[in-house]
Amino acid sequence: MPATLTATHPVSGLPATENVSLTDLSDLSNGERAVALYASDLPDGYRYKRGDEVHLVAWIIQGVNRVGLDRLRRIAALEAGFRRFRARNRATAEQERAHAERFPDPERDQRAGELASLVTLSVSMSDEARERGLRFLLDGPCPECGDTRQVWACWAVDVDADWYEEGYGPCSLCGGAE
Repeated sequence: MPATLTATHPVSGLPATENVSLTDLSDLSNGERAVALYASDLPDGYRYKRGDEVHLVAWIIQGVNRVGLDRLRRIAALEAGFRRFRARNRATAEQERAHAERFPDPERDQRAGELASLVTLSVSMSDEARERGLRFLLDGPCPECGDTRQVWACWAVDVDADWYEEGYGPCSLCGGAE
């Protein structure tokens, strides 16, 4: 992200809200909305108040325009991959470093995600955006399979009979990565 995104953002000044349409966001997944909020002029000390959706929408649109839609989608997919691996305590040092470079302010990153979720409660997503939000990318190879997307293991064929078979199966960590 541009260097300007690492600076503190002023608490004053809300973005202009004229001509902001809530339907503009339906093609953005929740993760894409969070990245857009992070990239926007959303003040660091911002506190949500009922009825502020229009301001959040304006900041999301500002963030999309600032980063660009293709780059925004890629960053959101990388963030989804990082969160997936971190939740399983399998994030590599390379993934941690790349995440810290993309989102140098962890508090702002978390707050942007929370506020994006609030917007998603009032502004729905298209089916395509919802499906895209489930996809993820990785920084570097998968630590489990080395990007082969398969691992050697004992697979339970019949759980009740304790019958196992050895062989390659899909990697449970990155099996869905593109």
